[in-house]
Amino acid sequence: MIDRITESSSNHHDLDKKSTLDLLSGMNNEDKAVPLAIEKILGDIESFVDACYERMKTGGRLFYIGAGTSGRLGIVDASECPPTFGVDHGVVVGLMAGGDKAMRKAVEFAEDDTKQGWIDLQNENINDNDTLIGIAASGTTPYVLGAMDTANNNGILTGSISCNPGSPLEKLAQHPMTAVVGPEFVTGSTRMKSGTAQKLILNMISTSLMIKLGHVKGNRMVDMQLSNDKLVDRGTKMIQAELNNSYEEAKALLEQYGSVRKAVDSKKK
Repeated sequence: MIDRITESSSNHHDLDKKSTLDLLSGMNNEDKAVPLAIEKILGDIESFVDACYERMKTGGRLFYIGAGTSGRLGIVDASECPPTFGVDHGVVVGLMAGGDKAMRKAVEFAEDDTKQGWIDLQNENINDNDTLIGIAASGTTPYVLGAMDTANNNGILTGSISCNPGSPLEKLAQHPMTAVVGPEFVTGSTRMKSGTAQKLILNMISTSLMIKLGHVKGNRMVDMQLSNDKLVDRGTKMIQAELNNSYEEAKALLEQYGSVRKAVDSKKK
């Protein structure tokens, strides 16, 4: 048996007797530990990103797999890559136990199936140029462990995001990323600090990869999808800053070329 820090008793007691401010202050103070825990494993995240990039630059895809909160976080991060960085929807793929319907409503016992994770990955035609990240705060989720084990046996690069050192998931992953954030404010509620840590690490991984793959120039999202007025305005201002022209001229270029990158390139050739 591993020592499940994520399941250990909260450092805070009698929560039901505390004032609202005391509750908020307690949660906020616990949350402060999260970036410090991640800072300790930046080298592990770096190693994973560099290994994943080598595959993605030749067309490999990145898969996230998890259950419950962990699965939802992976799906959210994957779904945000196309509008933010202009990549196709199949470049970063999020899968979770119970399928898409589990995003809104828990599917009982779905995470206990050791075989379904790999079946779900096969349905996406995963191959040995792809990369898989298993996400599980406890590091013990059967759905994730089964998928990771089979992925390793099929030559797929694997990483993990968890919060319990020495967990089965950590041992399975070629690139384990274990952020030890300590007990949760509400005992065992890993949607809190553990979930925050996972969200931050996923942001760091996908953003770093998209920058390395060329979807950011300077500090600007030059390939973002122009899916609403706010983003059209943002894109217009990016072009305006880059080309030093008027807002109207920049917007006309954006409408003509459909992306910040193409609009800027058209005037720099």
